[in-house]
Order: sequence, then C-alpha cells, then structure tokens
Amino acid sequence: MSGTMVRGRGARIADAATYAALLPILAFFLAPILWLLSLSLRTQREVFLGAARFIPQEPTLANFTRVLTQSGFGTYLWNSVQLSTLGALGAVAIAAPAAYAFSRIRFRGRPALMMGILAVQMVSGLVVLIPLYRYMDRLGLLETHFGTMLLYISAGVPVTVWLLKIAFDAVPEVLEEAAFIDGLGRAETFVRITLPLAAPGLVSAVILNLILNWSQFLIPFIMLSRDAKWPISVAIHNFSGAATASTTQLLAAACLMSILPALIVFVVLQRLIVGALTSGAVKG
Repeated sequence: MSGTMVRGRGARIADAATYAALLPILAFFLAPILWLLSLSLRTQREVFLGAARFIPQEPTLANFTRVLTQSGFGTYLWNSVQLSTLGALGAVAIAAPAAYAFSRIRFRGRPALMMGILAVQMVSGLVVLIPLYRYMDRLGLLETHFGTMLLYISAGVPVTVWLLKIAFDAVPEVLEEAAFIDGLGRAETFVRITLPLAAPGLVSAVILNLILNWSQFLIPFIMLSRDAKWPISVAIHNFSGAATASTTQLLAAACLMSILPALIVFVVLQRLIVGALTSGAVKG
C-alpha cells in the first residue's frame, strides 16, 4: 500500500514538473498571439502607446468589422479555403495508393525509396523557385487556382505518404487475407476494407495538409499576382508592406482572423490527429 502511495506521489511530482517545464514554452508561443489580440482591439490613438499599455483602455471590434467589410478579406479567405481543401484532398487521394503499396508490398529498394520521398520533402521551395515558375508558365498555369492547387498537392504528397503508411500498418493484414479468400482483388480490398479501417489516419492526413496549406506562402506568391486570386497569406503580406502606424490595428485584426481557423481546427481535432499518428506505433 505504501509503495503504491509513493509511486502515486512520484507520478504527481513528475506531472507537475512536466507542466512547469511546458509553461515557458506555452508563454513563448502564446505571447505573439496575445500581442496581436491587444493590437487588434485598440483604437488608432492607442496603437502609438506600444507596449506601454498591453490591455486597451477602450477596446473595440471596429477593426475586425472594417477588415471584413472593406478590404476584400472575405475573398482572400474563400480563396484560402478552396486551395487548402482541394490541395489536402488531392494530396491524400494521390498518396493513399502509394502508402498502401509501401505498407503491404515487399519489393527491392523499398526502404531507399521511402527515404527518397522523405528527402524530397526536405528540399526547400526556394531551390526550385525559378525553374518551377518557368515550367508552370510553359504549361499556361500561371495566374490559375488549378495550377496553384497542383503545387499544393505535390508539396503535400511526400509527408502524406509517410503518414498514411503508418495508418495502413495499423490495419491487421489478416482482414485483407480474408477478403482475398472471399474473391476480392487487391484494388477492391484496398477500397472496401483497408480505407474504411484507416479512416482516422486519412482524416488526420487531410487535417494536417489543411493546416500546412493554410499557411502556405511561397507557392501562391509566385503563382498568383492578381489580388482577386490571392489566398489570405499573400494578401496579408502585401497589406503589411503598405501598412503604416495608422493601419497597424487593421493588420493585427487581419492576421488574427487568418490564423484562428487553423488554430481552432487543430485544437478541436488534436486528439484525432495524435491518435492516428501513434496508432502504427502500437501495432501488435
């Protein structure tokens, strides 16, 4: 009994130490968001006070209203929703068969090919910036959401293959073997058996791609020059370049509204994401 109490007390102390260590990290990442919130609730006069007054004396929501009604923010937001969603779904649709092949089919060079896919993910977009621009120009895909979406998909496929392989590894192969005995082919088994069982992994891959695509800047920046086609990331960049002290509060409101969707999605669905990512680690 005493040993159990000692272990319980030790576990509580360890938990307390963990939370204490995480608090500075939380403060480090939360401070910029709180500062954005402070600026976005200020009047133009209070912006000039800077850090002297963190909590606005006369908080106002007028900045959010002005951004939503006068700056084309709704159009930029809708562009981001389209590009992020279609790019995420496309990346998962293309990566799923490849991930299934890596998970189930044993072939020569499989580990090296998997590492090659990971290596592609590590290549900076700046390295291929100029040839990528010329290539898309030759194809006539500049200034189009379709061409931009294709690049979103290509950027998301490598990491999605790795994520989905983990999900497929967690599906018992005995279920597929039973389907083969019943006369189902490889493709039909994949669609009717494996994909439904790996649904949490598929959903988590879509969500992670959505979050990554939402913050994507380089691809739409080089592909789209017309403001009506910009996603919110490019629109805020161009707005910040023209921002002055008199528009700082508007820029802060726009930035806050642009990051909130990704934060809300991650916070609400974090259990699903973490569960899908770790499911392959506990496969029997």
